[in-house]
Amino acid sequence: MNQILTFEPFYKSVIWGGDRIARFKGVPSKGSDIGESWELSPMPGHESVVSEGPLAGRTLPELIAEYGNDIMGERLMKKCDGKFPLLIKFIDSSDDLSIQVHPDDALAGRRHNSLGKTEMWYSIMPAEGAYLYAGFKNALTPDEFRAHVADNTIVADLGKYFTRPGDVFFLPAGRVHSIGRGNFVLEIQEASDVTYRIYDYDRRDAAGNPRQLHVEESVDAIDFNDTEATEARNVKVSGNGTAEVAKCSYFVTDLLGVDEHRELSLAGRDSFTILVSVDGNLTLTGADGQKVAMPQGTTVLVPACLPSVEIEGNGQVISVYIP
Repeated sequence: MNQILTFEPFYKSVIWGGDRIARFKGVPSKGSDIGESWELSPMPGHESVVSEGPLAGRTLPELIAEYGNDIMGERLMKKCDGKFPLLIKFIDSSDDLSIQVHPDDALAGRRHNSLGKTEMWYSIMPAEGAYLYAGFKNALTPDEFRAHVADNTIVADLGKYFTRPGDVFFLPAGRVHSIGRGNFVLEIQEASDVTYRIYDYDRRDAAGNPRQLHVEESVDAIDFNDTEATEARNVKVSGNGTAEVAKCSYFVTDLLGVDEHRELSLAGRDSFTILVSVDGNLTLTGADGQKVAMPQGTTVLVPACLPSVEIEGNGQVISVYIP
């Protein structure tokens, strides 16, 4: 199986969502409260479905079960126990998201039989004044943390950053964080949906009930000495340049510039490669001359068995693989 794969996005309606994802992608509106577009997902109930080609209608887990060694490579099939390990999203926040934290693999495994959630954000088009929170300004004790949640002052304990296009925030499991209003980001994360909601501005759900919090559950997940979330690193490229965005044991992310044409060698990765077009209008050419259109906002999965792909056009692409 050597086909480049495209999938149908899953658009998620949430109370803090907006309408920019469809506009960014150049597709018809999906509503005024769309907060997330799950671009590539193995998550139960929201498995990505191939959108076109001979495998159209097949789900990502079905393809991994049948063609896992081709798509993921033998190394990752063993390392990830035959499961696709990442979840890719666009996020549009017209309001503040909750203050939250994610457990690491060990805690998530014990409590939820799940992966933990280390993730990163790549800022694409923040509105003027957009901000987010990451890490503590100063170390806290668990009791101080509980007290500050109870008296509604926990937000003041967090590092606040005003976002620019190209800003990168890396969020290891255990780092308290929140996407503030006005952001539009690409999120790359472990394939987990385990979130502990710490504080939610006393918002109510559609039935008028307070949204559920997980304060005590979060205490075991939080790194209370995490004061290292400094000002964002801003990443830019020109021409056919390449810039490292983030690197950890869960993913390596690069920003690729495309100026008319470039060949991307994949042979040394021994991993699938995810490509996300974040600017411009591009065309991807794979094995046997297969061509895949990549207008802005398109996500594709390139199987591990492909040694290279060609990218034509003018724009920028985020590349993701597993080291």
